[in-house]
Amino acid sequence: MARYTGPKTKISRIFGEPILGNGKWLNKNSNPPGQHGAQRKRKTLGEYALQLREKQKAKYTYGVLEKQFRKTFEEAARRKGVTGENLIKLLEARLDNTVFRMGIAPSRPAARQLVSHKHITVNDEVVNTPSYEVKPGDIVSIKDASKANTSITSVIAGKNPKFNWLDWNETEMKGTFIAYPERESVPENIKEQLIVELYSK
Repeated sequence: MARYTGPKTKISRIFGEPILGNGKWLNKNSNPPGQHGAQRKRKTLGEYALQLREKQKAKYTYGVLEKQFRKTFEEAARRKGVTGENLIKLLEARLDNTVFRMGIAPSRPAARQLVSHKHITVNDEVVNTPSYEVKPGDIVSIKDASKANTSITSVIAGKNPKFNWLDWNETEMKGTFIAYPERESVPENIKEQLIVELYSK
């Protein structure tokens, strides 16, 4: 299963924000990666570079590689509404991201692993595809056999009130995907319009 497995702090330093972790190392060294660090002269980014950078940021944030990201964008373009907002909605509706947002896993890579290892069910059916699109009304839960696994249940953060498109029942260890999120409710610092402009070239 394809995924990014390289150094996370290096990616965070490229973008200057903790998109792949808690950012504790970013606070120690926020210079861009490279031999000369802060002393290296860097040109002002052009229009294309800014658009490409924003696409790369979105890909790393949600753990999606190029081919799958383009397919997601094409699906967003086919749907009614603003393409950029549709793109964010589809990325947020990925099963691995939903598991992360519900607090079942501490990070998106950890959520991806839970899904891949068949610990997660959607509407009582085991789903092991991280890119599975969760629909409004779907119930996401930890598989009954996995609820006794303390390594899984001990990291559950419980319901996070920041995300109003999700509802988490800590007692039953299941949550509901209420609706696709509105763009202003998604905390990720991604300028989706730049991505739309890039793919429109």
